[in-house]
Amino acid sequence: MNATSVERNEPVDLALPAGASDLAARALTRDDAAAVAALIGACELHDVGEVLIEEADIVGDWQRPVFDLATQSVGVLDGDRLVAYAEVYKGRWADAAVDPAYRGRGLGTALSRWTRAVGARDGGTVVGQPVPGDSAGERLLSSLGYRNLWTSWVLELPSGGTMTPQPTPEGYSIREPRDGADLRATWTVNEDAFLEWSERERTTYEEWAATVTERPGYEPWQLRLMVDPAGEVVGMAFVIVSSGCAYVDKLAVRRDQRGRGLARALLVDAFEVGRSHGGERSEVSTDSRTGALGLYEKVGMQVTSVWRHWAADVEPAPVAARD
Repeated sequence: MNATSVERNEPVDLALPAGASDLAARALTRDDAAAVAALIGACELHDVGEVLIEEADIVGDWQRPVFDLATQSVGVLDGDRLVAYAEVYKGRWADAAVDPAYRGRGLGTALSRWTRAVGARDGGTVVGQPVPGDSAGERLLSSLGYRNLWTSWVLELPSGGTMTPQPTPEGYSIREPRDGADLRATWTVNEDAFLEWSERERTTYEEWAATVTERPGYEPWQLRLMVDPAGEVVGMAFVIVSSGCAYVDKLAVRRDQRGRGLARALLVDAFEVGRSHGGERSEVSTDSRTGALGLYEKVGMQVTSVWRHWAADVEPAPVAARD
């Protein structure tokens, strides 16, 4: 599969459980983004007590050049109402949700089988997704033989809370991107840092841009670039403001520039900029692969929700009998 197009395979049909004969399944389209965001939001509110998703997140993910809605997504509808959905990116990364009012009817199990079949079709060996800790989704995946690979935490700096400013070293500064060269340098810093611990292939610039600079509503102030005395980009942060919350979605510093307080300086700057654009609360997330949880807690951030990534081996779809 190349970086700028999707290799379209035959769709995998979702086998609805016997107790869901009143429902219908189909591939999703771009017009379903709002319905998917609403569905995920309802699940988040039920499972963790707050809504974290917004429609722009869905649109950004769906516009990545190697994602094909027609063959890598499925929705379950009760009439015109979307009550469950799933998608699989690059044969490995799944997302799925079932409306709390429709749980207990076998839809989660059916979506699990579908995601594993899509993963197998697209050349994956393992497929998995994050789910809230101690939730119905976690119990389901555990019962289906999934294994827990890592834990993630969402942390918040409470409203009115402040972080001690972190001065940048002499000659260093934080600014917005100025041109395409800045953006590509930022992508390189981001990817190099995350690939030190993330077991995945390198994300192309086009994929990265789809969820950053091409994300609906993007403005240059959201990207915070740390530049060294020579003018090179050596660190970055990407902040999103939604529903009164400034969320630092990405934070990275080049390996040879660490130990100078650059990450903390970027974090403080991102929260301050977010606050100036309506983000009264400040959030960030991290996971057990990074070892950064203690750092965030030391600067006054508090864990608000726990998520775990569960994964299982892929499962080829059964071949239909032919006459």
